[in-house]
Amino acid sequence: MAVPQKTTPHSGIRGLIARNPLLSFFTLAFALSWIAWTPYVLGQNGLGLEPDFDFPKILGTTQVLGVLPGAYLGPILAAFIVTAAAQGRPGLRRWAGRLLKWNVNWRWYAGSILGVPAALVLTGLALNGGDIHPPSAMALAALVPGLVFQMVTTGLAEEPGWRDFALPYLQPKFGPLRGTLILGPLWGLWHLPLFFSEWGHWPDVTVWTLVEFVATTTLFSILMTWVFNRSGESLPIAMLVHTSVNNFMSIAWADLFPGADVDQIALTFLISSGLAAAVVVIATRGRLGYRSDEVSRSTER
Repeated sequence: MAVPQKTTPHSGIRGLIARNPLLSFFTLAFALSWIAWTPYVLGQNGLGLEPDFDFPKILGTTQVLGVLPGAYLGPILAAFIVTAAAQGRPGLRRWAGRLLKWNVNWRWYAGSILGVPAALVLTGLALNGGDIHPPSAMALAALVPGLVFQMVTTGLAEEPGWRDFALPYLQPKFGPLRGTLILGPLWGLWHLPLFFSEWGHWPDVTVWTLVEFVATTTLFSILMTWVFNRSGESLPIAMLVHTSVNNFMSIAWADLFPGADVDQIALTFLISSGLAAAVVVIATRGRLGYRSDEVSRSTER
């Protein structure tokens, strides 16, 4: 496990960031995204308080212009800034190296691309009493380009921050399970403003909607931590696990389970994440694939 290393102490803002990397990261990730999302949330696509803000649809959704810029300005940019301040160029090389770590066993790709949808379908079958319909040819054809799109949008915007930056700091300090139980809720709460927009199906949002979502991101993070650790800190694999859920739910789910509404989709994800988390925690005795003795030579220099 590559443990982030401190560089020569600095003064001023850079020194403050270097001394408090986790706090700096989460503060920047939340602030940058939330500020960028403000027009989307307050405009016609959200609360309607600012009628001049009305985001057009691109690829059938307003989220491309309304949500994606704020996502890119959040976790990935915050991770870059804090890594540069706290670890300098060696840290940036390690951070980028995990993002480019594609050379892993093929089973990780199969598990990410096929295993995640399979788990969701099995849960959906149970919730729908075994009633399932074949997906359309159009939906099947859209799965691969949809996954690529999700990888360069959601995956690239978020995972270089949550898993590539925050997790390597949290695990050595708090342990893999406790570190994940810190990261998971924060990951969920980062999405909070979006629930007051079309992204969160506003105004059909309740307190339970928010609680359920944060519980899901927490449980799903346990699986994500195990995948990240066991794949040798391969960020592309972590990104695939994350985006496989988004892609499959948004493209194929309506065909497979035409009677399922938004609430049932959310419940399916929650139950699937809970079962996966339980299996991982029990099987690894809470270690989630983490090995603190695996410190790379480059971090010991």
